[in-house]
Amino acid sequence: MTVGELSVVVHRDAEVLAAAAAARLMVRIVDAQNARGRASIVLTGGGVGIGTLKALNASPARHAIDWAALDIWWGDERFVAPGDPERNELQANEALLDHVPVDPARVHRMPADTGGSPESAAEQYADELAKAARPGADLPRFDVLMLGVGPEGHVASIFPESPAAYDEGLVTAVRNCPKPPPTRVSLTFGTITSADEVWLLAAGEGKAEAVGLALAGAGRVQIPAAGARGGVRTLWLLDEAAAVNVPAELRLRRS
Repeated sequence: MTVGELSVVVHRDAEVLAAAAAARLMVRIVDAQNARGRASIVLTGGGVGIGTLKALNASPARHAIDWAALDIWWGDERFVAPGDPERNELQANEALLDHVPVDPARVHRMPADTGGSPESAAEQYADELAKAARPGADLPRFDVLMLGVGPEGHVASIFPESPAAYDEGLVTAVRNCPKPPPTRVSLTFGTITSADEVWLLAAGEGKAEAVGLALAGAGRVQIPAAGARGGVRTLWLLDEAAAVNVPAELRLRRS
């Protein structure tokens, strides 16, 4: 695995953080589309993740994005019935995707629970990733892969000490998750770390301990956020409350 540069940016509060993340995401998408005609991003749920999508939708600059040339993936999903409000995809639809001219064929939603198993859903999503892969690769190129960080350090649906932390496939089924709903589908570390840029979003004092441990070099099994690294860049986007344990020398700037 190639590991790129590590950056930490601290913003005043969660609202500013979401707005700044949205602005960064727009620039990154447009730059990728200008360079090669398309872009590919991986979305996350959670307060800041969905707040970022809302801020992107509210920005007039969203019209700079060629939405028809954007592939959209998810880092994890709750394995519940279609239309369940717990679904990350439903929240993303309401925040952004229902309001922009995306190509439905390029919106890659993780399977919902329609009577099958989460293992089957994981296999289906792995197949979809493989079909979109670059020549000679197992995965498509991800320009930006966004992740929320849980208070215990989980990312996607990889929780501390969970079997998902050891899975060497592309996508994994998660059962008995300590945070409801208990059954999920998640990208693995191998898929996450294939991204050009991995962005970790965290706000609030409840995230401060996990953020501090991850940046201090904790192991990825104990603190999964520590194992989420991008091949070109790993970017931590935090608010002041979540960053209280981050050494001053790691911070790029404040706003």
